[in-house]
Amino acid sequence: MMVPKPITLDPAVMGGKPCIRGIRVTVGTIVGLMASGHSHEEILEAYPYLEPEDINDALAYAAWRSEEFEVPLASPSCVPLVVRLFSLHGN
Repeated sequence: MMVPKPITLDPAVMGGKPCIRGIRVTVGTIVGLMASGHSHEEILEAYPYLEPEDINDALAYAAWRSEEFEVPLASPSCVPLVVRLFSLHGN
């Protein structure tokens, strides 16, 4: 799954946190409100510029992201070993 279109990641908005349609409402805000027992209707009342689909998109993004995992890149200590291996073979 790719990031749903209404979810934006922009370093200039909320420090790059995932936001709803580029506005200053983060996915974390929506998920936190839902987790603390607020209904869709309450959230839409508190944030009248949101649409019902925005809440569903935020929850879908959060669910997708929670299933993802990050694989660390090779540590800098591995780089000299690779360089030495190439050097041994005349490359």
